[in-house]
Amino acid sequence: MNAMQTDAMQQYRRAQDGFDAVLAAVRPDQWDAPSACAEWTVRDVAGHVIWGQRQMQAWATGADYADGRGAPGTPHPGELAGPDPVPVWRAARAESVATLTPDALARTTSITGLGEGPLARIVTLLIMDTVAHTWDVAHGLGRDVRLDPELVTVAFDWARTNVVRRPGFFGPELAPPAGSDEQTRMLAFIGRAAWRPAALTSS
Repeated sequence: MNAMQTDAMQQYRRAQDGFDAVLAAVRPDQWDAPSACAEWTVRDVAGHVIWGQRQMQAWATGADYADGRGAPGTPHPGELAGPDPVPVWRAARAESVATLTPDALARTTSITGLGEGPLARIVTLLIMDTVAHTWDVAHGLGRDVRLDPELVTVAFDWARTNVVRRPGFFGPELAPPAGSDEQTRMLAFIGRAAWRPAALTSS
């Protein structure tokens, strides 16, 4: 891998580790509780992130992944997570990361709204998505989560350049309280009100 690919993959793995830690702390009776992502339960968030791993694997291998149940804006992505989402997530992660070779990361990929580019660019999108949904799960369950500061910066930079504001993607930009830290400002930019109870947070 070149230096850019190596950095992106290291950051991606840290983002995945953060999501894994939050997901592993979910109690069995909390999977169907609301998350901080509008209209999605905690199980739905897990299903969407699992879908992202499988989609990334398909892009890396050139396979056709036709299961759209976990795509942005779908109503019940939790179907992909099943009754016990943690092992499903871990298996999807392991299978996906194994395909992200240097050749795969250089593969040209086309995404609606973002156009064509190397798959390595999509790794940064997945960092953004994973960081945001790590917060969605934790905040939805009333937990305070301090995201990796470097990953917050990566996610914020990506969002300011590429954010798509439409139903199922990101909500309107919010105005964070004066003096907010970068994590809060990043979340506000993508429509999350980190300073409010989860029930009042939109996405």
